[in-house]
Amino acid sequence: MKIKSDFLVIGSGIAGLSFAIKIAQKFPGKKISIITKGTKEESNTKYAQGGIATVYDLAKDSYKAHIEDTLIAGDGLCDPAVVEMVITQATARLDELLNWGVSFDKNAQGEYDLGKEGGHSKNRIFHHKDITGYEIERSLLKIVNQTPNIDFYDFHYAIDLITEHQVFGDLISLESDKTVFGAYVLDEKTKEIKTFTAKYTLLATGGSGQVYETTTNPFVATGDGIGMAYRAKARLADMEFIQFHPTALYNPGESPAFLISEAVRGFGAYLRNEQGKRFMKKYDTRLELAPRDIVARAIDTEMKLQGNKNVYLDVTHLDYDAFVKHFPNITKKCESLNIDIRKEYIPVAPAAHYMMGGVVVDKHGQTSIKNLYASGEVSRTGLHGANRLASNSLLEALVFSHNAAEDIANRFDENVKLPSVPQWIDTSTNRNMEKILITHDRNEVKTIMSNYVGIVRSNERLLRALRRLYVLYQDNKRLYDHAEISTDLLELRNLITTAYLIVEFSRKRKQNKGGFYSKDLI
Repeated sequence: MKIKSDFLVIGSGIAGLSFAIKIAQKFPGKKISIITKGTKEESNTKYAQGGIATVYDLAKDSYKAHIEDTLIAGDGLCDPAVVEMVITQATARLDELLNWGVSFDKNAQGEYDLGKEGGHSKNRIFHHKDITGYEIERSLLKIVNQTPNIDFYDFHYAIDLITEHQVFGDLISLESDKTVFGAYVLDEKTKEIKTFTAKYTLLATGGSGQVYETTTNPFVATGDGIGMAYRAKARLADMEFIQFHPTALYNPGESPAFLISEAVRGFGAYLRNEQGKRFMKKYDTRLELAPRDIVARAIDTEMKLQGNKNVYLDVTHLDYDAFVKHFPNITKKCESLNIDIRKEYIPVAPAAHYMMGGVVVDKHGQTSIKNLYASGEVSRTGLHGANRLASNSLLEALVFSHNAAEDIANRFDENVKLPSVPQWIDTSTNRNMEKILITHDRNEVKTIMSNYVGIVRSNERLLRALRRLYVLYQDNKRLYDHAEISTDLLELRNLITTAYLIVEFSRKRKQNKGGFYSKDLI
């Protein structure tokens, strides 16, 4: 089946939905297709607890301060021009969220109740309790569902981008400039592989936390956009920079890991080791509010020194009623595990949370492939550098999706015709593949990455990871070439690809910066 659209959006988080809404408003007579491999609302956005960092009251905060905080957290690798662009657009993008019906918490005086998180010099985090992402996702989906020229395809998995190579085959050289014409997509319910064609395509597929054993990312975060972009030969950068959130709830067996928001430390919580002693003063003068890379590495060091698998977050000294009001879901989660936060510490440990690198884009969200844009965690914009400043990610997605929509509106040509795109050719010969093979290999990817490519790395660990991943790649390629296409198989392919890229970029990194730390570079 061929489905023709003017615009194809791959992903249903804040990046994809906000882009689709703006494009639909700019082109009310054009068709927008959104595809997502799970339910409409399942995305990394849904699980964002903390909020969105925005300078809103220039009498109490400044763009300059937010810019400086972002540059410091990025450890010298941010693009200053991009940082300035994103931060100064923040107020306008927040106003759009408010107009779209997103609700943010206010205090008793009727003012926005702004939170503070690690690396921020001011209280500037707009939040909706501890489920900000859920509230944003709800509001944007409501608008999308009411927009007549947006078609939503849930349980549709993007397999590969369509470029000249699929259209013209061997007639195109590898050095040729490339253009994207859509994507081949697996209908997960009917098992049919559909051909989605479009004049413009937005990658908004989120992150890749599932390459690690312990992650705050949902099961859908399998690096799909990275895998597709890599195979299409789009430019990638900074894949070695993985942000580990310092304080995921330590609850063995639970996946994904439940996030204890950084806003809890901003609210005044302390980190303590097994002996109940605070330890952050040994690592940074900002204590618990140091940037995430520093706090995560400090916790990792303490755990190794103590021989333990977790440290603790202490909120016993905080006003309990105020805490419950701000963090009702965190409180409820602790209660479900019989943790009385009024007198007991919360066990926490770092977990893979966010990737700073990805598909390289310019200020308009344009990738190195013509008519292919990217926004959100899948992209590498230059905003985060080596380490993302807390709550800058939702803002980044809004700004780049806005810029992409503006850029497309300025260059859209009604007369451009798409080439004839061939249907997907199914060459599978094995219809009875054992699923355990995929499950085993997926778990092995997680083990390899967690053991060898975690918070602290070394040349020897990276070499071991590379060798093991190559074996998995060969096994997966054989399955992919001969077995029936399935979501499990496609996810494994992208996990192996993403893991390989993280390792290869790590091997080339010659200095410790932010989210990358090697024992051999001390």
